[in-house]
Amino acid sequence: MALLALGATGRGPSKSPKATAASPFQPAPTAVPQLLGAGVLSTGDDESHAVLTPEGDRVYFLKNTPLFDHWTIVTSRWNGKRWTTPEVVPFSGRWNDADPFLTADGSKLYFISNRPVDGTTPKTDTDLWMAEQKPGGAWSAPVHLGVVNSSESEWFPSVTRDGTLYFGSERAGGKGGADIWRSRLVGGVYQAPENLGEPINSEGGEFEPMIAPDERFLVFAAIGREGGGGAGAFDLWISYNEGARWSQPVRLPAPLNTPAWDFAPRLSPDGRVLLFTSSRGRIGRDLDHALKYEELLSKLHAPRNGLRDLYYIAASALPAPDSTQTTH
Repeated sequence: MALLALGATGRGPSKSPKATAASPFQPAPTAVPQLLGAGVLSTGDDESHAVLTPEGDRVYFLKNTPLFDHWTIVTSRWNGKRWTTPEVVPFSGRWNDADPFLTADGSKLYFISNRPVDGTTPKTDTDLWMAEQKPGGAWSAPVHLGVVNSSESEWFPSVTRDGTLYFGSERAGGKGGADIWRSRLVGGVYQAPENLGEPINSEGGEFEPMIAPDERFLVFAAIGREGGGGAGAFDLWISYNEGARWSQPVRLPAPLNTPAWDFAPRLSPDGRVLLFTSSRGRIGRDLDHALKYEELLSKLHAPRNGLRDLYYIAASALPAPDSTQTTH
């Protein structure tokens, strides 16, 4: 299989990154997924949806209930040796807040929330919001993104270099239970969203689009899509922008996809590492002896216990355009 090699701009070839003493990626990213921040970020609790700051020294991600029905945005800093203990970001902690995305300059954080638009009544669906970072690092009060939202749930905002906003939505007018939509930024104002149509959207559910900064390719998480993996599980797919249309999406191969949930794709700021979330791993598989109580507790309170964990993989493991005609 041909592999995709991405530079910081997504335009030219680059080598897979090497881990150094100052790198937050230990071990070095390869074509084999690795846990991100084992023991601090990925802990055995339910964690998902990681995104790095432009400097690569801070991560925003979610701490969730085991049922995945309440989400909180937290952050941790890489101090050159280890990840610090996560803290709840100032504007989160009360409502359901999820799917953080940082712009290329780190000045804007987009996310979804069920927080009240009117300041009083929480929503029964999730809308798109944005907070801006002030001088000194403090975050502004989040702003509701107005026209891009609907009476149904919106998911997983991703923004291109020119400000175009991609997101998932369960609004009317789509092809499946959820579709991928796009809103252009014109004169600083988001326009009415347009459905990406086929072949990106299907009768299944396309929820989480990760758009390359130059819109050259799209990695997205879908469920119930023809050719997908296990029943009820999210899978990651890739499609390339061919100008007039998108290429036929291809389900990413193992070990990126598994029968478990594999979703929430994000590129590192330099384009060399793909972050994602997975519930791969189950206690009880491949045990060679009966567990003592202490061993059982150790496995229950560690990553790969069946809840969601944070992973990373070299972006060069993504298939290149000339190989996406093959079905995996």
